[in-house]
Amino acid sequence: MEIVPITPHIGAEVQGVDLSLPLGNEEFSAVHQAFLDWSVLVFRDQELDREQHKAFGRRFGKLHVHPMYKERIDHPEILRVKTTANSTYTAGDGWHTDVTCDEFPPMGSMLYITETPEGGGGDTLFADMYLAYELLSDGIKKMLGGLVAVHDGAIPYVGSYKSTPPEGGYPRNEHPVIVTHPETNRKVLFVNSGFTSHIKGLKPFESRAILDMLYRHIASTPKLIARVQWKPNTLTFWDNRCTQHHAVWDYYPHSRYGERVSLIADSRPAA
Repeated sequence: MEIVPITPHIGAEVQGVDLSLPLGNEEFSAVHQAFLDWSVLVFRDQELDREQHKAFGRRFGKLHVHPMYKERIDHPEILRVKTTANSTYTAGDGWHTDVTCDEFPPMGSMLYITETPEGGGGDTLFADMYLAYELLSDGIKKMLGGLVAVHDGAIPYVGSYKSTPPEGGYPRNEHPVIVTHPETNRKVLFVNSGFTSHIKGLKPFESRAILDMLYRHIASTPKLIARVQWKPNTLTFWDNRCTQHHAVWDYYPHSRYGERVSLIADSRPAA
């Protein structure tokens, strides 16, 4: 196994691993450590069927079922990510962390892309939320440290995707604005424009000003970002607890197709 960094602090390509085969204990430990070290792992030239994809995911935890597809009978753990010339939106077109509206948001996601746009494009940007926190001033860190934000699934799933909410609505939960990664014990900025509606206890204009400032910080700081250029049969595994990502839709009218499994975290995000 060889680990080739994409940037000095986030993202690495893992070479010499065949994900269609079960990982041995030593190999699993090496991949798990690389996952903690780099937050985003890219595995190229993988030939996977859906069961092999799910088996790799289960090696790291229980598989998540997306709130929009809980009634799906055929492979409910697999989220299909398909964009064509007829699509009204593409999943993930904006900075976000996956499904933070859940009480236990996914600890990680594994997207397996099999079709890339023939004209190029369709990269995914990943942002380092460890570094996003570290670059804040001490005064802002202190202010954010005791705050809690609301994460609402209706924002993307109804507002952007125009889906019909299930009975009882989409999940809506509260998480600290600054959390501690449960395995690395590092501080993480944990609000995102995809799901975070407001900060509790603040007036609306105060909450909006703080969130907009943090979102600008993420979107306008290039040193936070690693860019993954997809090729067919590439699987990327990212740590949802300390990253955000943005799927760039720059390939109209061409198509892009992949399938994702996500892993349920063992604990809620906590300060």
